[in-house]
Amino acid sequence: MNTKIYITAAALAAGTALASCNNEIEMRRPPVFVLPDLPVVEDIHTMKAPLYWSIYEYCYTLEQNGVSNSDMDFTEAQWDEVIDWVATELKPYGYDMVCTDGFIPMEAKDASGYMTHYGSMPLKTLVEKCKAKGLKVGVYDNPLWIHGPRETKIEGTDYTFGNLYYNGTDEITNPDTENMWFNWVVAEHPGAREYIDGFFKHYHDLGIDYIRMDFLSWYEDGKDRNIGVVGHGYGRASYARALNYIAESAKKYGIFTSLVMPHLYNDAEVEALYGNMVRIVSDTAGGGWWHCSAYDRGKSYVNWPNCMNMFDGFTYWSHIAGRDKVILDGDFIRLNTFDTDAERETVVSLQLMAGGPVTVSDQPSTIGSSLPFYTNEELLALNADRFVGKPLSDKLNDPSNMIWYCTMSDGSHVIGFFNRDDNTATMNVSLAELGISGEWQMRDLWRHADEGKAPATISANVQPHGCKIIKLTK
Repeated sequence: MNTKIYITAAALAAGTALASCNNEIEMRRPPVFVLPDLPVVEDIHTMKAPLYWSIYEYCYTLEQNGVSNSDMDFTEAQWDEVIDWVATELKPYGYDMVCTDGFIPMEAKDASGYMTHYGSMPLKTLVEKCKAKGLKVGVYDNPLWIHGPRETKIEGTDYTFGNLYYNGTDEITNPDTENMWFNWVVAEHPGAREYIDGFFKHYHDLGIDYIRMDFLSWYEDGKDRNIGVVGHGYGRASYARALNYIAESAKKYGIFTSLVMPHLYNDAEVEALYGNMVRIVSDTAGGGWWHCSAYDRGKSYVNWPNCMNMFDGFTYWSHIAGRDKVILDGDFIRLNTFDTDAERETVVSLQLMAGGPVTVSDQPSTIGSSLPFYTNEELLALNADRFVGKPLSDKLNDPSNMIWYCTMSDGSHVIGFFNRDDNTATMNVSLAELGISGEWQMRDLWRHADEGKAPATISANVQPHGCKIIKLTK
């Protein structure tokens, strides 16, 4: 069966007009909260999305096999294997970092009170090993988590870590609920700002370049749509103050911040202001087409997780992204969990077309023959250019959201046709509808093939769950 998808000027005018990918898309999500003016931290949206490897798949698989977090580890020999693999197979294509995740114990073993070990691996040793191979290190941690003893002194103050805890008098959202899992820093407490600054100084001095901070929704209001009430919840104003402190110190020490599990209330006003990158989709978990496109397709929710699959997340939040704006994160990729090469092309293309990171979570033992899908230099050029595309519609159930477009800094245009459906689709878009005029040469970036002069209306025959990415050049 062949499905045809037509994108017309009338349909675009009725939906979301896109004469240029830099146009603002009118928001249809009314504000819920009112905050006082938030202080701006200048020039934090100047970096491209990272390309890196994460330990997530390894840890997630152990957990699914019944291994408790306290029993998990990643040995020095395992780190050596991964570091060598990333340096040899991925670094030549721009992947320049490895990153820890949760699951494995995060321990503070020196007087600083901040995390020093990820399982049996000292972070200092991990940094040394990676730097020897020309790689950076990212760490999964949160500057609002307290790892060290209560009596630990906060550098530059007369306060201790104990002063940062909820004290029974703070205004909280859920007074009858205890916190799950984490000891939180209350941003209003004396010493909180200095503690957060010390967190980033600690990691800067270790040589860490990236912090992935999780469970932010649990701090803000102590709620999780999948679990329910999970903690005190310190309120919107406290959350905004905490992210402001984080942004200030992260910029001061030159560390990239990734905000994970945020509610994104008020059209992500706080996260888009203070984070370098923000998660816009549920966890990867088992991965595959389920997480890329199928899970709860076409649905959005008012709190975390707002969208359950990558495609909907990138579509729904596309209006807040762009060059010199917050980067959207679709979470980790596990290519070994996909069924077809068409799906593998789609998941990598989607991240790059949306300006997001490509985070490899496959392991040397699981990647199989899929490595070339991560190393397409013609597509990775979008990442180097800080390219951020937009869908023709940000409505989740509009077929127009399966066509993405933007212009590179050299004036070239890139158009992505994505077929989320189970049947082959013929997809069409006219250059006039994209605001493109003149003569252009057309190239398929997955087939690495020139396709001659671009017609006035480009037509693509796209296989199920597949894509076609076209670049137009003079």
